[in-house]
Amino acid sequence: MRSTRAATAVEYGLILALVFLAAVGAMSRVGTATINMWTKVSNASTEAM
Repeated sequence: MRSTRAATAVEYGLILALVFLAAVGAMSRVGTATINMWTKVSNASTEAM
């Protein structure tokens, strides 16, 4: 019989990497959307003055 612990650890590592990449992508999109929102607010405030 062979040990499957190493294979399981590799699988968990790949799943963790995928979750990490998804989280980084989501945070990047939220950051971009936030910057765009505050730019619009700044432009509207400047035009109102």
